[in-house]
Parts: sequence; C-alpha cells; structure tokens
Amino acid sequence: MKKLATVLAGTVSLFAMAANAGATELTIMSYNIWGGGANEKKPVDETVAVIKAVGADIIGVQETRLEGDPCTAEVCPPQGESVAKALADALGYHYYDQTAVNEALWANAILSRYPITGKATPNDLGITVEVEGRKVHIFNIHLDDAPYQPYQLLSIEYGPYPYFKTAEEAVKSAQETRGGALKLLFADMDAAGEADASFVFGDFNEPSHHDWTEAAVKAGQQPLVVEWPTQKAIEEKGFVDTYRVAFPDAAAKPAFTWTPTSEPTATDDHHDRIDFALAKAAKLEVLAAGIVGEKAPFADLIVTPWPSDHRATYAKVRF
Repeated sequence: MKKLATVLAGTVSLFAMAANAGATELTIMSYNIWGGGANEKKPVDETVAVIKAVGADIIGVQETRLEGDPCTAEVCPPQGESVAKALADALGYHYYDQTAVNEALWANAILSRYPITGKATPNDLGITVEVEGRKVHIFNIHLDDAPYQPYQLLSIEYGPYPYFKTAEEAVKSAQETRGGALKLLFADMDAAGEADASFVFGDFNEPSHHDWTEAAVKAGQQPLVVEWPTQKAIEEKGFVDTYRVAFPDAAAKPAFTWTPTSEPTATDDHHDRIDFALAKAAKLEVLAAGIVGEKAPFADLIVTPWPSDHRATYAKVRF
C-alpha cells in the first residue's frame, strides 16, 4: 500500500504540473467609478452592471468614495464610505480597500474573482491574488489631476497653472506632478517581487505617448506630439498597454476615457485616454481589448445608463 500511495502521489503531482503548465486567461479592467455613481446620485447597481457586462475577473477601481467639499483643482478630499464592499458583495468577489493616504491613491480598491493572498505592499498600491495556482500581482493607482498638462497646452483654465506651448514643457511638468507617485509604485513593485503575471490599473490623469503621435496630430486628434512620461516609465519596467497592443494605430482607432460628460467639440475640455490596464507576463497575449461606455462611437461595449464621468478600459489576456 505504501508503494501504491507513492505512485499515486507522483501521478497527482504530474497532473498538477500539467495543469499549471497550461495557459491562464483573464479579463482585466480599470474603472474610475466616480463614487460608484453617487456623485451624480446614481445607485451603485449601475456600476455593478458595468462590471458584469465586461465579465471582468480582476478590476482596479478608483474613486470608491464621494468627492469632498470643497472639490477644486488643488483640493478635493474623498469623503464618506467606500463602495468597494458593496460592489464585491453584489459580484460575489473578493476585495481590498486601499486606505493609505499618499500621492498615488485617491479612494482606490481592487476587486477579484480569485482569492487575495498575503499582505498589501508597503505603500498600499498592490496585492497578490492566486489564479489557478499562479501568483498574480495587482497594482492600482490614481494620480494627481492638477496641474493637468493637456489643458495647459490647450489654454484651458484648470487651477492657477501656467499655459504651455511646447511638448518639453508638458513632459517636465508631468514628471514633476506624478513622479513622486511613480517612485511609490516602483518601490511596491520591488517589494512584491516576482510573479507569473503583474497588472497595473489606474486613472493616471495623464494621456499616453501612444496616443499623442504624429499620425494622431495629422488626423486632428491631438495638438502636437508628446512623449507623455508616466505610462512610458511603467512600460520600461516590462509592462505593455493592453489597449494599444490590440489597436496600435491611434489615428485609426482613437480612444477616450475622459470624458462622457462633454462633447468632443467642447472648447473648455479635451477628450483623452487617461485610464489604463497595463500587463506584464511571460508569453503574454492580448486576445481582445476595448473601451466601455455610454454610446458609440466612443465605446466598444455600450452600457446604459452610464454612471461615471470616465469610461472604463478592459482587456482579455492570456499568459
């Protein structure tokens, strides 16, 4: 019997190794939920419906609490209770409320179909989940919106900040605005260590260098070419922009997560993609990606009523 047990144990081990050798597929999502819609007095059920429509397995959410009073470009503290637990309960998911106060967070939370394991990273920016026996790191950030460099380039007033004429000025200002938060993120990545896959979700409050291209300028989508630094710095750590992997040509497939609350022709705003789902893994494949929102042509997946002042971004990946 002892010999048979040893053989069986070896067989089980081989089955486990074979299962672990297979590919893992996940649908990921980043979504600024605007207080779960409550900033416009909308029920949290509408936010739940958006997540269900995507079928997301792991979601980084931002603005789980209400905007404070006052709420200006310079000062806007979160207030009230987080809706993260209500979302998780409605979905039957695990969740982690990111409650630290630092320049990389503004009422963030992570929702996961899969169990959350271990402790959060030192700056509260990341957690680990176990997906089919694989270790997956999830980082979720919300970066400062002021000064907002696209407005400065377009002479749109938003706080007491100067206007710019050059891409170099915008890049320097963006680095000064969000560089401290990036240091926190990279420190947490180092603390988390290796994983089978890692994701970064967030409202960056900064566009992508993949979108402000020469082709986008020629198409009239952007005023000039800008090598926006924040997403670029994260990509230098091995991450990819899942949306632009699926749709590499910004001129042919523009995308705008900011904002469904105004028309693209508005002279006091500028529409942009500032919400991201970045991914890193061995043999990573992006099987699909899209924007979730209120209407075509701005959304690949349409959900109505729409509860947020941001559209969401999602991707289906395999690793």
